[in-house]
Amino acid sequence: MAKTSWMMRNEKRKKLSAKWNDERKRLKAIIRDPQAGPVDKEQAMRKLQKMPRNASPTRVVNRCMLTGRSRAYVRRFGLSRIAFRELALSGTIPGVRKASW
Repeated sequence: MAKTSWMMRNEKRKKLSAKWNDERKRLKAIIRDPQAGPVDKEQAMRKLQKMPRNASPTRVVNRCMLTGRSRAYVRRFGLSRIAFRELALSGTIPGVRKASW
């Protein structure tokens, strides 16, 4: 089980990312716009840089729903490889079975 503080920190990042999402998109659109002047682009870049670091969606880490483990994350099921294997072998995940040939 991952430390609770790490999981809570990740939840905080998710909330901040969602809160600042519209503002980030607006500023990035100004920066990419070919019709925008250099002064407008510069101001947009400065505002983007002054945003909180954790407001960036790339700072959010995928974590296992059961254990909170961050490594070996199986995106399709939202679980780590260890939790996925345990649940798959016990038959808890519908449609998943051990391969044999």
